Amino acid sequence: MSRKTVVYDDYYNAVAQIISPSSDSEFIDQLIPVLKDATSTKRTASLLQRLAGYSDDREADIERIGLTRHEEFLGSVNQLQRIREETVALTDEILKLNQSIQSSTEKLAEQKQSLVNTRAVRQNILDASDALRSSLGILHVVNQSHDLIRKKKYYAALKSLEDLQNEHLLPTIQNKYATQHRLADIIQRSIPASQKVISEAVMTDLNTWLYRIRETSQFLGEVAFYHTELRRTRQRKRVEENGFMGNFKLNSAIELVSDEAEEFDVLDNEELQVDFTPLFECLHICEALGQSDKFRSEYSATRRQQKDLLLPSAVDLLEDGGSSLSSLLEGIAGFAIIEKATMRRAPQLRSAVDVEELWDSMCQAAINLTSKALNDVTDAEVLLKIKGFISLFIQTMEGWGYSVAVLDTFLLTLFHKYAELLKRRFSDDFQEIVSTDDYMPMQILSLEEYEKVVNVSWFTQDTPTSELSFPCVLPFSQMYPLCCIDIRHFLNQFYFFSDDHFQHPNIIDETLRKALDDLLVEKVCQSLVERLGSQYLGQIVQILINLEHFEIACQELEQLLIRARSSTSAGGPVALHATERFRSNKKTAEKRIFELVNTKIDDLVDTAEYEWLATTVPSEPSSYMQTLTRYLLNIMNSTLLGLPREIKELIYFDALSHAANRILALPLSPEVKYLNANGVAILAKDVEHLTEFVNRLDNGAMLKENLDELQQTVNLLQSDNHDEFFDISTRNKKYGRVDALNGPILLEKYGSHRHRKDQAGLRH
Repeated sequence: MSRKTVVYDDYYNAVAQIISPSSDSEFIDQLIPVLKDATSTKRTASLLQRLAGYSDDREADIERIGLTRHEEFLGSVNQLQRIREETVALTDEILKLNQSIQSSTEKLAEQKQSLVNTRAVRQNILDASDALRSSLGILHVVNQSHDLIRKKKYYAALKSLEDLQNEHLLPTIQNKYATQHRLADIIQRSIPASQKVISEAVMTDLNTWLYRIRETSQFLGEVAFYHTELRRTRQRKRVEENGFMGNFKLNSAIELVSDEAEEFDVLDNEELQVDFTPLFECLHICEALGQSDKFRSEYSATRRQQKDLLLPSAVDLLEDGGSSLSSLLEGIAGFAIIEKATMRRAPQLRSAVDVEELWDSMCQAAINLTSKALNDVTDAEVLLKIKGFISLFIQTMEGWGYSVAVLDTFLLTLFHKYAELLKRRFSDDFQEIVSTDDYMPMQILSLEEYEKVVNVSWFTQDTPTSELSFPCVLPFSQMYPLCCIDIRHFLNQFYFFSDDHFQHPNIIDETLRKALDDLLVEKVCQSLVERLGSQYLGQIVQILINLEHFEIACQELEQLLIRARSSTSAGGPVALHATERFRSNKKTAEKRIFELVNTKIDDLVDTAEYEWLATTVPSEPSSYMQTLTRYLLNIMNSTLLGLPREIKELIYFDALSHAANRILALPLSPEVKYLNANGVAILAKDVEHLTEFVNRLDNGAMLKENLDELQQTVNLLQSDNHDEFFDISTRNKKYGRVDALNGPILLEKYGSHRHRKDQAGLRH
C-alpha cells in the first residue's frame, strides 16, 4: 500500500523538523515537502510566521542565558581576548611561513611543470609504442595470410583475412581517433586484392587438378572395367556352384549382396587414388567469397570442354585388339565416374541434370563414331569384340547409376550387323562345302575319326560301335558332317552375342531361326537341288541320301532351338522351313534317280536288235538284256546301296515297270509289221531271263508284278489258242494284265505273218 501524504495544518512540528537536521542536505529534505504543501499564499505566510516565532524564541533563550551566567560570560570574553592576542602572533608566524612556502612553491611549480612535460613525452612514446605494437599485430596477421597463400593453404588464408577484418581492421576504422586508422584503412582496401589472389591461386590449382583428372580418366575407366570383369568371373563361378544364381544378372541386388565381401573403391585403391581436396577447397573458398554461381558456371564449362577433348574425331574398329574403341570407352567411363562421384560428394556443384546431360552426349558421340566405323567391318569376330567392350562399358556404368537404354538399343543394331556378317560368312562356307564335296559315301578309317563325326553330326548308327570294323563307310558324304559342324558353330556364334549382357535374347532366338533357315534352304538345299541335273547316278543318289540326313538334322535342330531359346521368347514349337524343303526335294531327287535309271534302261533297250521274223532261236538271252540285268544288279549293290530300303525298292519297282513297258513297246512299234514264232521265242527268252533276275532279288515276289503284263503278253503270243484272249472270262484268268488294245495288235502281227506264210506255201 502507498504511504499517505502528510498534510500540515500547523507548521510548528514542521519547523522543528526543519531546524533539527544536522546537515544542509537533510535540511533541504525536510523543507521540500513543506514547500510543496504550502501551495497558497496564506499557508506560506503561516509558515513564515512560524519560522519567525521560532527565531524570536531562540534569541530570547540566548538573552536569558547571558543574563543568568554573566560571570562565566565575562570570563569567556577575557579568555577570548587572550586567544585573539595569541591568534595575532600566530598570524604573523603564518605570514612568514606563507612567504617561505610561496617561494618553495614556485620552485616546486617549475619542477612540476618539467615533470608534466616529461610525462607528456613519455605518454606520447607509450602511445606511439602501443600504436606500433598494434600495427605490427595487424601486419603480422597480413603477413601470416600471405604466407598461408604461398603454402597453398588458401582457406586458412581466407579465414585469416576475415579474422583480420573483423577483429582488427573494422574496429580500428570505426574509431576515427585511433592511431592505426590510416594503416587499417590502407590494409582494408587491399583485402579484395588478396582475396582475388587466393581465388586465382585456388582456380589455378583446380585447373591443374582438372588436367590431371582428364589425364587419369582413361586409366580410371580401365581399372573400373577390370573390376567389372572380376565381378563377372565371380558371378560365373557362383552360377556354376548354384544354378539358381543364373537368374540374376550383374548389378542386380542379389549379385551386389553376394559380392559385398569383395569391396573395392575404384577411386581409392592400390593402383589409383583420386583426391577431391582441390575441388572441395576451391568450392569452399568460392562459397566464402560469394562466387558460388560463377564457379559452378565455370566448372561446368570446363568439364564440357574436357568432354569434347576426350572424344576423338574417329575410331578404328579394325585396330589390333580394338584398342581404339576400348580407349574411348575407358575414357568416357572414367570421365563419367568422376562426374558421378563429384555429384555425390558436392551436390551443390554438380546437379543430376548436368551429369546426365554430359553422359547422354558422350554416349551418343561414342555410338555415332562406332556406327560410322562399322561400315569398314566385315568380320563377325571383330563385332563380337566390339560388343564385348560395349557390354563391359554398360555393366560398369550401370553400377554407377547411369541410364544405359540408348547403349542397349545400339547393341541391337550391332547384333543385326553381326547376324548379317555371320550369315554371309557361313553362307560362303556352306557354298564351298557343297561345291567341293565329292558326293561319295564318307569313308572312316578309325574309331577316333568315327566318334568325331558322330559327335558333330545328327547321326545314329544302327550297328553298335563295338561291332564296327574299320575302315568303314557312312551313308552320307563328307559335306554332311562339315555342314553340321558349321551349323553348330553358327549357333554358338549367335549365342556368344548374348553372353554377359544383352537385353534382347528373344530377338537372338528369332533372328537365329530365320538366318539358319535361310542358310539351310538357300545354300544347302538349293545347292543340292541344283546338282540334281548331274548325269551321274551315284552323285544323285548321294544327294538323296544327304537330303535324307539333312531332314533329320533339321528336326533335331528344331528341338535344339526350343531348348536353347531364352525364357522371354514365345513358347510353342519351332518350325524350320528347311525341314519341309529337304523332305520335298527328296522326292525331286527320287524322280531324278528314276529319270536317270529309266534313261539308262531306254538306252539299253534301244540297242535291242530283235529279228522278229528270225529263222532260228539263239540259246542265250539278248546282249542288251544281259547288260540291263547287270546294270540293275550293279546299281542295287553299289550305287543304290546306301539308300533306305523303301527308296531302293521304289526305284527298282519303277525301273522294272519302265523296262517292261519299253520291252513291250518293241514289238508294238509301227515299224514291226510281222512277228513269227522264233521272234516271239527270242523275246520270251529275254523276258524269262529278266524274270529269273527279279526272282533272285530280296523282294522279288513283289517286284515281279511289274513283269506280269510283259510275261502274259509273251504267253499269249506263244499260246496255241489265241481266241482265248477274246473270251473275257478266260482272258481275265490267263491274260488279265494284257492291255485290251495292245493284245489284238500283237496277235494281228503274229497272225498276219502266219497267214502270209500259208499263202506263200500254197503258191509253192
